[in-house]
Amino acid sequence: MDGLRALPMQELTGLHVVGVRYRNSSYALRDERALDAYADSGVYDESMVPVTVVEPRLADSGRSGIESRDIGTLCGEIAGEVAAGRSAGKAILVVGGNCVHATGVIGGLQDLHGPASRVGLVWLDAHGDFNTPLTSESGSLGGMPVAVAAGLAHPEWRELSHVTCPLPAFRIVLVDARDLDEAESRLIRAAGVVVARCGPSGGGADLRRSVAFLKERCDQIYLHIDCDILDESHVPNHRSKAPDGPDLARVIDAIDRVMESGKVSVLAVVSVSGDGVNHEVSVRSGIELIRGGLRSWRKHGMPDVPPA
Repeated sequence: MDGLRALPMQELTGLHVVGVRYRNSSYALRDERALDAYADSGVYDESMVPVTVVEPRLADSGRSGIESRDIGTLCGEIAGEVAAGRSAGKAILVVGGNCVHATGVIGGLQDLHGPASRVGLVWLDAHGDFNTPLTSESGSLGGMPVAVAAGLAHPEWRELSHVTCPLPAFRIVLVDARDLDEAESRLIRAAGVVVARCGPSGGGADLRRSVAFLKERCDQIYLHIDCDILDESHVPNHRSKAPDGPDLARVIDAIDRVMESGKVSVLAVVSVSGDGVNHEVSVRSGIELIRGGLRSWRKHGMPDVPPA
């Protein structure tokens, strides 16, 4: 199918929850990814529509021992669930996991709508995750998924995630991104990726104008939230928490500004750790972000899925 054009908006009629019980390609023990806590809280029911919940798995037989390749293979499984949920006309909520799994979401949208589909990405995160092996100061794969999706690094990871066509940089908006490697910051500027601010203060482009730009140039938007966008007081056990971030109210307001577009088909709330010291605080923050997203989705709707 060619890229979608002028899709009508529809009300939220079903919710497909894709729970990722992994950190990178490692299966998470106990409730490390907070999936059980989310389910027990009843927050999914606040969508007020029928809910399905699935958990993609990486089979032992599919493991190569090469982390970037194994992440890609797992993301291919995530892509299948995203495509299945959207083909049924449901909104997709991705929970658990961490940022590396975002390529599977983009791959799932391309699986369903074709590589020419005009997908936009709004990335709420204290970090840009736009590093490559040449710019990263740590070498962490967790700092690379946006660059991978854009075709700048790890092509095998991208292709195994079903991202056939790299995401153009002008369809990417990073929100907050207050903690960047120096070379990563230069790459973001050179690529033309927009860095928007979360709330009324701080540097960067205006979020509402940035989303309006995407709305005119995209058929659907993937709204991704790494919980470390919040100030560290709200996610005290997060491995990459950062000071001087926004509070819950400001992030939920940012979610609503993106949802106003009516183009959000996928919402992800990731990187909440359900164990460790003060994990209860982080889990509550994750639940509130999910709740805010679902309420906003109900209010603003999402893009329809045309017949094949």
